[in-house]
Amino acid sequence: MTIKLLVLGKTDSAQLSQLIEEYQNRLKHYIKFELEIIPDIKNTKNLSEKQQKEKEGEAILNKLNPTDLLVLLDENGKQKTSVEFSEYLQKNMNSGLKQLVFVVGGPYGFSEAVYQKSRSKISLSKMTFSHQMVRLFMVEQLYRAFTILRNEPYHHQ
Repeated sequence: MTIKLLVLGKTDSAQLSQLIEEYQNRLKHYIKFELEIIPDIKNTKNLSEKQQKEKEGEAILNKLNPTDLLVLLDENGKQKTSVEFSEYLQKNMNSGLKQLVFVVGGPYGFSEAVYQKSRSKISLSKMTFSHQMVRLFMVEQLYRAFTILRNEPYHHQ
């Protein structure tokens, strides 16, 4: 199985990029992982929130294969503990799924078309984080999940 994290726009912070890369390198030991950046939508000042979500949604949907399982990182999603998240990943790996795609949306969330295509929503917290920070948190949680599945000493319970 491949895990892909789709994100909108580049990470502005060199420090965050460095930390994200650190966890990406750690993840390589467990699973095929890809972080794919969808370029920012141009001229958003001239677009309504709905139009911006729709343009971002088209860009997201264009990156998916028909067999992908799409999971949205959404504030209204289900919250999971790190152990529950690791079990969720294991279940998807056991199912024979080829690619699991997590998506970090834009500033206004997701278009209706993206919600329709998704199979589930996960919330990292009830708090709001910058889209840049969510990338780091998600890559770290993926790494943590695999250390849990392998009974490695990274996660303490």
